[in-house]
Amino acid sequence: MMAGFGHGTRRYPRSRGRTWSRTGPDRATLGIIGTICAVAGFFVLGIILGPLAIVCGWLAMGRTWAGSRSVPALVAFVLGAIDTLLAIVWLAGAATPGNGLL
Repeated sequence: MMAGFGHGTRRYPRSRGRTWSRTGPDRATLGIIGTICAVAGFFVLGIILGPLAIVCGWLAMGRTWAGSRSVPALVAFVLGAIDTLLAIVWLAGAATPGNGLL
């Protein structure tokens, strides 16, 4: 019998560190949630919903660019980036002295 040296922790390799993917939302759901946040961000609260859509899209893609990506995850990521960029431009335009965007 081997004494210690971490061999006892290998009995259940998926019990720690990967439990979130089993108990939390799966990748398809995250992609759909991110897409909804991205589309809603074009109309209201783009500065909040844009980064949220980026995070959901990134997690739905498995935190990597390699391999196969689902369409909703990629749409959420790209539209979230556009939302965030437009919100920053709008805030910068509204903060300038004068008429702003209107």
